[in-house]
Amino acid sequence: MFKKIVVPVDLTHADRLSKALGVAADMASQHGAEVCYVGVTTSTPGGIARTPEEYTQKLTAFAGEQGESRGITTSSHTIISHDPSAQMNRELEAAVEKLGADLVIMASHVPNVSDYVWSGHGAHIAAHSPVSVMLVRD
Repeated sequence: MFKKIVVPVDLTHADRLSKALGVAADMASQHGAEVCYVGVTTSTPGGIARTPEEYTQKLTAFAGEQGESRGITTSSHTIISHDPSAQMNRELEAAVEKLGADLVIMASHVPNVSDYVWSGHGAHIAAHSPVSVMLVRD
């Protein structure tokens, strides 16, 4: 049913993604699908990496570790954003289309007051993407 699953990840908070990563791995195993981990970085130094190339190496390593430990086929895709706080939703939408995904699995949190005014990334992707979207609360 699904062939390519996109999982947006924030490597800064990878420890909080365990439930969503597990769901993605289970779905990939069940459907024989590839999981593509998508990460967003800037061209300026950040907490995870000093350059986009270093970030890409870390994301690629993360995808490889997930594939090996979970027995699934994985890949990675880095988005270099000039302003992630303003552009991330649109950039994720574009990546889902570019990668040919047919399912997006995203970690989410319990909504708080601000989520009712400004939608979270998962809500935005679910509302604007033509593919199926699963939000997994950790």
